[in-house]
Amino acid sequence: MGHAGAAAAAVRYLRSTPGPGPVEALPRPELRCVRAGERAPLDQTEFRRVLGNFATGVTVVTASAAEGESSPAGFACQSFSSLSLDPPLICFMVGRTSATWPRIARAGVFCVNVLGAHQGQLCRGFAVSGADKFAGVVYDAAPVSGSPRLAGVAAWVDCTIQAVHTGGDHLIVVGRVDALGASAADDVAPLLFHKGRFL
Repeated sequence: MGHAGAAAAAVRYLRSTPGPGPVEALPRPELRCVRAGERAPLDQTEFRRVLGNFATGVTVVTASAAEGESSPAGFACQSFSSLSLDPPLICFMVGRTSATWPRIARAGVFCVNVLGAHQGQLCRGFAVSGADKFAGVVYDAAPVSGSPRLAGVAAWVDCTIQAVHTGGDHLIVVGRVDALGASAADDVAPLLFHKGRFL
């Protein structure tokens, strides 16, 4: 059962169970920057090594070229997840120093392209900076946003930016899903990233 299936099952269970009434929202915690003396003494290399044991899928997040730009925007992203079933929301994380993110933010819309196992080279092309990432890449327009929908992907999710939150050296981008689809071929295996390499 995928994220969406698990969420749907949870919603059905909660709706079938009589509850005490509306749940009061907890007060929002005070938000502030973490001071240098409060940081845990973690080595960044060790952090990456340990977290690399968690296998993830790989996506390419795209947006159409803005006025005055010669090509669309896009970057490889493995920190992607479904977030909410009602309303339908997804999220991804992007580094605050990303040169591509401001272009997607200006567009206000984007398409998440879930890569198949055969698209490792495509992913590498979108992981570099400073090059024309769309050179030789086949794509069409996602139905609502018009963002590039890459050919041959396992699935695609067409979104509008709903919210952006800070998370350390990354931004947490929440997208409202406007349209989505999957490959007609049921046997498209996903591209997975584990311990610094594709599986």
